[in-house]
Amino acid sequence: MAGVRHRAPGWFLAAAVALLLWGLLGCYSCVQQLRLGADAMGSATAYDRTLYASLPTWYNPCFVVAVLSGTMGAAALLARSRAATALAVVALLTVVIMFGYMFAATDLIAHKGVATAAGFPIVVAAIASGQLWLSRQAARRGWTG
Repeated sequence: MAGVRHRAPGWFLAAAVALLLWGLLGCYSCVQQLRLGADAMGSATAYDRTLYASLPTWYNPCFVVAVLSGTMGAAALLARSRAATALAVVALLTVVIMFGYMFAATDLIAHKGVATAAGFPIVVAAIASGQLWLSRQAARRGWTG
């Protein structure tokens, strides 16, 4: 039956809470980056400051959209709303745009190496992908609606 919500398993709720906490950490990180720039992650090198200063004007707003849509998507999962899927799509797309730009249009990997430059972005993209998968599973199984 369309529109009927089924009881969600405990692991789903635990995953949604974990995603919400991750999103809130992302919001904090975003605010810190907007406030402190390159120094948001600790002592920045001259390279870090130059890289941050050279980011296009759309980069920080894209970061804001990524963390807000991911966080709101996690809250939507907890609220068992179908909006979770659309928000997860937006979050994943903006993450791909941000890191795609960083790796394709800068010399970050050449300067810092693949392991240092790509490690955290891979984790972020994997979590965003996992959130999208979870929201789609929730919709298919009637946990949201």
